[in-house]
Amino acid sequence: MVMSFTAARSKPELVSPSRPTPRELKTLSACDTYPALRFYATGLEFFRCTGADDPAMAIKAALADALVYYYPMAGRLRELPLPGPGRKPQLAVDCTAEGAVFVEAAADVRLEDLGNPPLPPFPWFQQFVCDVGDARDIVGKPLVFLQVTRLSCGGFVVGISHCHTMADGFGIVQFLAAITDLARGDDRPGVLPVWERELLAARDPPRVTHRHLVFEPLPVLGGHGGDTLLSTPMEDMVGRCFFFGPGDVAALRSHVQGELGSSCTAFELIAAAMWRGRTAALACPAGQPVRLKFTMNARGRWKRDPPLPPGFYGNAFAWPAAQAAAGELTGRPLGHAVELLREAKRGMTDESMASMLDLFALRGGPPHVPDWTYVVSDISRLPTDGMRLGWAERVGGGLPMAGDALTRLVSFHMRCRNNVGEQCIVVSMFLPKPAMVRFAEEMTNVLSPNITVDDGQVAQHVKGG
Repeated sequence: MVMSFTAARSKPELVSPSRPTPRELKTLSACDTYPALRFYATGLEFFRCTGADDPAMAIKAALADALVYYYPMAGRLRELPLPGPGRKPQLAVDCTAEGAVFVEAAADVRLEDLGNPPLPPFPWFQQFVCDVGDARDIVGKPLVFLQVTRLSCGGFVVGISHCHTMADGFGIVQFLAAITDLARGDDRPGVLPVWERELLAARDPPRVTHRHLVFEPLPVLGGHGGDTLLSTPMEDMVGRCFFFGPGDVAALRSHVQGELGSSCTAFELIAAAMWRGRTAALACPAGQPVRLKFTMNARGRWKRDPPLPPGFYGNAFAWPAAQAAAGELTGRPLGHAVELLREAKRGMTDESMASMLDLFALRGGPPHVPDWTYVVSDISRLPTDGMRLGWAERVGGGLPMAGDALTRLVSFHMRCRNNVGEQCIVVSMFLPKPAMVRFAEEMTNVLSPNITVDDGQVAQHVKGG
């Protein structure tokens, strides 16, 4: 049963930079303005307090100092009309120093009541985050909403919602690390922010030099619109998190033969297995093309010239895609799905990325058929260990299942430690209730001896057959 409690919140207030900042207009990159990023992403961080009398006030003051360095985050997004017929407005941030929203709260609950450690999907997350209104309305609104909730045990929770157009997962963790650096008493953030969005701007004129599968229309067979997952009422959907410990990854690896089995990554194994399981659970017709669309980080992976500099906090990823007929995907061994994923990754060269950015500028977002497109975002390598307050210890964190159905349909790969201290990858999944039952059965069939499943209420083991 989901625990019930209510956080008592203060009135929201705007926190502006603690010192004067430049007033200027900064345009965003082609990657930033990808339409699917026009929403507020939400995350939670949990801390055990060891020294501060008032963590909320310490973090509020540090937020004001951090906004001096990250002053665009204190501004507001504007749409600038571009000359020429049919051209979409250019999205830019007006650095107005209006500030970020801050809320102080208190909840009569202890850290250990939230889990030991607290683990996704955090069914009570709404008590720890600000109300951002319409999460897809991003123009003219504050770009950061921060709530600090004191717990009865002395611990506290930091809940942040930020406009994804401004920063990806790596960028917002860097911003949070800057806040913790300054709250610890440092003179400045350990990593100074770098804007330089022009490094991921479209070329002038745009030049599409590669085929990009993710932009190609996905054929839909039999008159099915591919939108069951969006038309199903939210009360008939269920979100669960699947935890993959070392034994689970080894079990997946045992299904992949030869050199591929020894060289493939945990992400490749897990994403491929869940793609197959999801396809089977949704009963996709055998001839229906299905896709796996996933993020690929630009930091240190592409052989860019020049590379993205340390401190870059904008969106910096591409969307490779793998495709197969549903019957082919589910009827062949797991290694086939892994190889399809790896082939898509190999195709993301520097020139291919530049071509994709040009397509973003020309067409906006790629087409999306929710039922037949499985979307994965790997944030398991986020440097959350950099959030060091000194007077408080981070004990966990991650992304709740927040937002509308389209946002929840993205499967996030997150890193955590489970309740026995093992380093795990936790992956979210959002499906209609009957499909979720079938999906759990599919995962049982591929994993031996077990996989840990958390539906937000009860942790259980789905034993392999």
